Amino acid sequence: MKNFEELLNRAKSKPTKNVVLVCAEDLEALKALSKANEEGFANPVLVGNKEEIKKNLEIVGKEFDIIEAENPQEAAEKGVRLVSSGAADLLMKGKIKTSELLKAVLNNDWGLKTGNLLSHVALVETPYLDRLLLISDGGMIIHPDLTQKVQIIYNAVEVAKSLEIKTPKVALLAAVEVVNPDMPETIDAAILTQMNKRGQIKDCIVDGPLALDNAISEQAAKIKNINSEVAGKADILIVPDIHSGNLLGKSAVYFSGGNVAGIVVGAKAPVVLVSRADNDQSKLAALALGVLNS
Repeated sequence: MKNFEELLNRAKSKPTKNVVLVCAEDLEALKALSKANEEGFANPVLVGNKEEIKKNLEIVGKEFDIIEAENPQEAAEKGVRLVSSGAADLLMKGKIKTSELLKAVLNNDWGLKTGNLLSHVALVETPYLDRLLLISDGGMIIHPDLTQKVQIIYNAVEVAKSLEIKTPKVALLAAVEVVNPDMPETIDAAILTQMNKRGQIKDCIVDGPLALDNAISEQAAKIKNINSEVAGKADILIVPDIHSGNLLGKSAVYFSGGNVAGIVVGAKAPVVLVSRADNDQSKLAALALGVLNS
């Protein structure tokens, strides 16, 4: 896919999904979900304070189902139970802390645990690239170890497949494209690359360490004489830690006029995280991405 418009068209071609907005008192999140409903790929189910939600519905001029909840903890439990029971397909974060929502997702009795690591996957659209890029993990795991990086790769690969990328090319990012004992992330990248070559990481092509420029620019890779199936053609960028992932995603927005849509994956259903700072296009794209992965 080249842009968010193609992403939305793909979401609209799929059966409509029931999306639970947890703590739907968040007007901006409700506006995004309402727009997704107008586009035909989301059926909203609202959980939270009924009176406040009704006021917001009047503002957006819509009528959706509302499930009463007295506090965020109750709203999170009711929302997660709707998904775990099969009554709904995915979750969306409203006026609730991410940690509170994810605590409910990971509940041992009625949550959405699968035994897999939860990680954040961001989809980036910029005017300077001819394709969409996935970045992980810039939102969940602070300093992933080698085992966690394997699961982060697998989670990102599954998202890539929902975008019709059959064999995703995965670039393991670092500051340089050579192994440096003083840079542990380059050692991890070399190990993960070898694991992929030996079939320990499947369904994708992994290479690293790669610097950002030669991961996404064929010209940069050519200048540096990097011969790789991934260099210059990466579909997925795996960052060494949450800080670099967060900065990379935001720089795509504020330095290059791009858009970013993010979801948390690894549970039985995705969790759509919409920030108040996101523009309308990013919010709608995040919902579309969540729908494609539910």
